[in-house]
Order: sequence, then structure tokens, then C-alpha cells
Amino acid sequence: MNIANKLTLLRIFLLPFFMLFALTRFKYSAIIATIIFIVASLTDLFDGYIARRINQTTKFGKLMDPLADKLLITTALVSLVEMGSVPAWAAIIIIGREFAVTGLRSLASIENVIISANHIGKIKMIIQLIAVTALLLKLPFATIILYITVIITVFSGFVYFYKYGYVIKDMGGSNNEM
Repeated sequence: MNIANKLTLLRIFLLPFFMLFALTRFKYSAIIATIIFIVASLTDLFDGYIARRINQTTKFGKLMDPLADKLLITTALVSLVEMGSVPAWAAIIIIGREFAVTGLRSLASIENVIISANHIGKIKMIIQLIAVTALLLKLPFATIILYITVIITVFSGFVYFYKYGYVIKDMGGSNNEM
């Protein structure tokens, strides 16, 4: 297993510890949770870069990296809702978009269509990571960043469905088993 895949697995491994410290109340729990989230976020930024840089992209990485991203954001948002830092509607919109695009990717793969991450999707992920970090740090502008994140997240979902929605339409007219 290459270093990029190990970073992806580390991101997933850190999630229960993040949630534990985010939802536990003791003197340094919020700081520890924030540090864990930042470390997990950095693994997201570095795993793909390393894989491309040393030419070690793998099928495992192509599958697990987006899954680890979704798990990271979902875990963080659920924790922040529980902490009262994020309104449930915002978390539902963001998580719902993640599931919808993942579903679109799954359907596309059945038709041998690969939906790669696009620039707006990458920007969306970075803004989500910034928003969660700002919310964990209780920065005064965190709520504004969250609302911007919701808008960009929805927009990026529309971009994916606009570009690849034909996959769903094509499946509806074919004689396959689904």
C-alpha cells in the first residue's frame, strides 16, 4: 500500500477520535478535536497530491479518497449539529448533496462512465474544510462561511448533475436489470 492510500486510511481512522473529543466536554477536548480535524483535513490535501506527484494513483485511492472525504465532512457536521454550532438544515443539505453525487457516480460507473472530481468540487471540499475548522474554533465569521459553503455545495451538485445527468436518463430507457 502506497503512502497516499495510507494517508486516506489515516483520515478514516481519525474520525472516531475526532467525534469523541468533539462531543466530550473537558478542558481541552475542543482543541484536541480541532487538531484532529485539521490533521485529517491535511491528509486529504496531501494524499492526492502525493499520488499524482509520484505517479502512484490506484483504484483503491480513487474509491477510498472520496469516501474518506464524505465520512470526514459527515462526521464533522453531525458533531457540529449535536454541539449546536450548525443548524440541522445546513448539515442535511451538505450531506444530501454528497450522497446524491456519490449515487450519480455509482450509476455512472455501471455505465462505464467515470466522473472525476472537477475544480468546483475541489473548491467545495476546501471551503467545507475551512468552514468546519472555523466553526470548531468558534470564529466570529464561521456562520457566514457555513452559508457560503452551503451555496457552493449546492451549486457544485448542480454542476455534476447538469454535466452527467444524462447517465440517469439513459439508464431509464435501457433494458438492464435495474
